[in-house]
Amino acid sequence: MDDAAASLETPTAALSQDELNALTDRLIEQLKTVFDPEIPVDIYELGLIYKVDVSDDRDVLIDMTLTAPGCPVAGDMPGWVEDAVKEIPEIRSCKVDLVFDPPWDPSRMSDEAKLQLNMF
Repeated sequence: MDDAAASLETPTAALSQDELNALTDRLIEQLKTVFDPEIPVDIYELGLIYKVDVSDDRDVLIDMTLTAPGCPVAGDMPGWVEDAVKEIPEIRSCKVDLVFDPPWDPSRMSDEAKLQLNMF
C-alpha cells in the first residue's frame, strides 16, 4: 500500500472541545464579515445563519436563509459565506445550503442588530 492510500484510510482525530470552541469563534468572526447589501447589519447578527456543523475533518456545512426568498443576492450570498469561511486556514471545505423553513422574521435578529436598525 502506498502512502497516499494509507493516508486516506487513517481516521481523523476528533476535534477537542478547546479546538471546537476556537474554531467556532473564528467562524462567527468570519460570518460577521458578510453583509446583506440592503441592510447595514451582518448576516450573523441578522439571524440568517440557522446551523453550522463542523466535522472532525474540519469540513463545514452551513444552513442559512435570506430575509426574503426573492432577495436580489440570493444566488450570490451563499458563495460570499463560503468564501469568508474558507479564509480560516484550518477549514478544509465549506458548503452553504440556502433554506427557507422556518422563514426568517425580525425576531431572529440579535439585540445588537435591532439597535443598529433602531427597532427597539
